[in-house]
Amino acid sequence: MSFSTVPSSTVALEHQHIELPPTSPTNLQTFSDAHDSEEVAQSIALRIITNACTVDGVRIGIHFSKEEDNNFFRLVASHISARLPSSTYLFAIVTTSASQANDGGNTCVSDALVICGSDEDDMQRAVLLASSKFPGRVDAVDNKGTLIAQAASIRHIGSSAYHEAALWDILFSSVHTHNPHSPPSGSRSIDQILSDARAKLERLTPQQAYDALHDPTYPVPVFLVDIRPAADRDRDGEIHGSLIVERNVLEWCFDPRCEARLTIADRYDLKIILFCSQGRTSSLAAASLHELGLLNATDIVGGYDAWIAAGLPCQ
Repeated sequence: MSFSTVPSSTVALEHQHIELPPTSPTNLQTFSDAHDSEEVAQSIALRIITNACTVDGVRIGIHFSKEEDNNFFRLVASHISARLPSSTYLFAIVTTSASQANDGGNTCVSDALVICGSDEDDMQRAVLLASSKFPGRVDAVDNKGTLIAQAASIRHIGSSAYHEAALWDILFSSVHTHNPHSPPSGSRSIDQILSDARAKLERLTPQQAYDALHDPTYPVPVFLVDIRPAADRDRDGEIHGSLIVERNVLEWCFDPRCEARLTIADRYDLKIILFCSQGRTSSLAAASLHELGLLNATDIVGGYDAWIAAGLPCQ
């Protein structure tokens, strides 16, 4: 896979890190007062092409503007097509206008996403992906489109940094093709993911975890956390003194920044010892807590099964 870029901020796309052009929803330009729309359209087309990056031989890029006329951006698309007659490309033009739409009696902003490209299938795929990335906010899709541009009306698109990252992912996913039976470049097997997660941890044996939990002189608060689902706890039993926090809410419960955190999760040096049934899910979960800044988080080698095998107390 090849990437050709203009240096700027980095956005992670499908496990790839691509240096993206300096496009930002907070740095919008408006051309509604321009007297010569043809000249302005040519200028925007050139800017989009210049700021594009290349993925697998396809130029992709995003442009934000306050211009409200979708037909104007179809004109931009025609200039792009004229300048790239033999190139493969896919661009997203976001028109963050102030046009109003009625939504159940409420006034809301309905913005436009214009997809222009050299391949009709890529454009259609991008519009469909946009519908899934912004669920419940797509007011309309121009199914007719043209051979060089298609459009969708999406409420409040461009209002957050997430939207820009989502648009880059849409473009990348729309043009990125590979053998469906071969792993995409940059992907990792679950064994690799697990190995990378454990490389961050100082894992504990069941006895070490028990000792840390019952050591009154331990320098930081220690919590033994059971992340198994209720069905496993009901079937196999529990460890006395463990805190039950199921895996699906773990990060929210222990992130000191999160309003939904547990009362005890008010510092970053907590010794959080996780366990699942066999010590695999717990390793991934502990690595996730490291991402939150909880660098003392770890797990038990072998999990609950190893705890029982060691003859340690349970209930």
